[in-house]
Amino acid sequence: MKLKVGLIGLGRLGRVYARDLSSRLAETELAAVADTDAELARTIAAEFEVPRSYGHPEELLGDRDVDAVVIVSPTHTHKDVVIAAVKARKPTFCEKPLALSLDECRAMDSAVTTSGTFFQMGFMRRFDPGYAAAKKQIHDGRIGRPVVFKSTSRDPYRPSLEYANPASSGGILVDMGIHDFDLARWFMGDVRTVSAIGGVLAYPEMASIGDIDNAIATLIFADGRLGVIDLTRNGIYGYDITTELLGTEGTVRVGYLRETPLLTMTKNHVAHDTVPYFMERFERAYTLQLQNFAQNVLHDREPPITIRDGVEALRVALAATKAYKSGQAVAVDSITR
Repeated sequence: MKLKVGLIGLGRLGRVYARDLSSRLAETELAAVADTDAELARTIAAEFEVPRSYGHPEELLGDRDVDAVVIVSPTHTHKDVVIAAVKARKPTFCEKPLALSLDECRAMDSAVTTSGTFFQMGFMRRFDPGYAAAKKQIHDGRIGRPVVFKSTSRDPYRPSLEYANPASSGGILVDMGIHDFDLARWFMGDVRTVSAIGGVLAYPEMASIGDIDNAIATLIFADGRLGVIDLTRNGIYGYDITTELLGTEGTVRVGYLRETPLLTMTKNHVAHDTVPYFMERFERAYTLQLQNFAQNVLHDREPPITIRDGVEALRVALAATKAYKSGQAVAVDSITR
């Protein structure tokens, strides 16, 4: 039996999801696609041989041939689409971040709880083989008790100003940092306080939309352990994602920079290529994440990443944003709106 999935949102990542759901997963059939750009929806449907396309999410949600929904639309649309999806009793997968405010998150959480509909958050790094192996090693006690969490996320260039605009993305600490904050919670538990610094250091035009291009956040976890996260839009040399956990008996480090297993060595010069961008680094993780969602729905299993994970990662990101703007450490549980 295959899960008939409807895909909402057909931008850069939506196209990748369309490919995976239509051809890479034995568990799924891509039954319909929807985007507010109806022509784009028709184009994607034709490219991936999807039987139906819609210009509005509501039309897809009313399709009786759609068993479950994957939402990859812009973050500021998540609340309305998720609420409509769970009210339609469609098992739902939603990409990160969950929303832009905790008020929106509460409305979504209430709708999920009231309807009893299956809901799974999208944090694909948890499905990356490297991160999954690190989690298992820590669970098995290989490095003793982790005491310091360090995570680096460096994009090779900035996104478009339209995409980066905090009004729709939440800003660098929400849109980009949400993965690192989720990993921090996954590996170390809840965060108690956050401090953050940042600035417009590489792309002066970022100031025109009210965002920054570099940020550093320091974390104190609920049990006193420590964390630091640094984010940059100007990695230049490539897409560099690394995470390190320092334990009482050892350290695990996740990540790689060389994409092709090739090292060129000439006189006084050694060189290799680098990871181009997020799809090359996490291609397998995205596929495994969707496969996990489909299997969970088909086999009536609990979601491994819940709406609470989305809410709490956002709470930490909002606390970090407030800390950057105020210059003061912020208690995460003080972020209630």
